[in-house]
Amino acid sequence: MIDIETARQMALSLPGTVEQDHFGIPSFRVNNHIFSTLWIKEQRMMVKLSPVDQSVFNSFDPSVFYPVPNKWGLKGATFVELTKVRRDMLEDALNLAYQGVVVKKK
Repeated sequence: MIDIETARQMALSLPGTVEQDHFGIPSFRVNNHIFSTLWIKEQRMMVKLSPVDQSVFNSFDPSVFYPVPNKWGLKGATFVELTKVRRDMLEDALNLAYQGVVVKKK
C-alpha cells in the first residue's frame, strides 16, 4: 500500500517534475506536460502510459492497474489503486510515464 504523500513524493522525485492543479486534482508535469495525476479522495493515481505498457501492467493485476474509463484510457491513461500497488511497481509505472513525456516532447 502506498499513501498519498508517498505517491506525491515519488512523482516529485523525478527530475524537473513540478506539481500543479489540474481541474481540482494534483498533476505532475515535466516541461509543462502531464505524466501523472493524483486522485486523493479515490486513493488512486493516473499514469500516462503507452497502450502497450498499459496492457502489460493491466495483465499483472487488473484490480491494481486498469485503463481510465474514457477515450484517455484507450490512449494509455491508466489508474493505479494506491491501496493495492507494490512500491516497486508504482515506481516502474511512474518512470515509464515520465520517460514517455520527456522523450516524446523533446
